[in-house]
Amino acid sequence: MSLRVLLAVDGSQHALRAVEHVLRLRAAGCMIDAHLLNVQMPLDTGHVRMFIARESLDEHYREEGRAALQDASALLERAGQEFTVHIAVGNAAEAIARYAAEMDFDLVVMGTHGRTGLRHVVMGSVARDVLRLSRVPVTVIRSLVD
Repeated sequence: MSLRVLLAVDGSQHALRAVEHVLRLRAAGCMIDAHLLNVQMPLDTGHVRMFIARESLDEHYREEGRAALQDASALLERAGQEFTVHIAVGNAAEAIARYAAEMDFDLVVMGTHGRTGLRHVVMGSVARDVLRLSRVPVTVIRSLVD
């Protein structure tokens, strides 16, 4: 079985658990076409654009995205899993759901919570919204740190 998997990664421990889950699927015999996606919050409101060049904003998004993907990338590299990195800008849930559909993924895998890790809610708002918006199946991984 082959799966084209979109891993939504924000740099949190929850996201790393999602990566570990995909590696377990691979260990169980699934061929994985792994894609890491980090979504950056847009900073380019009208006021910001007046003072910062578009190229500077784009570089900021790339740097922040690469930093958020660093641990997940290292985990996949250590496991010998090839992957592709994607960085988007916008509303995280909308971007994940749209990207999954447009790029024809079989599965989205993500953690229950993002970097805020609000433990008092059952599931983070991004994960909940991706479940609501996505036309692609979504697996949400609960972290052991919950």
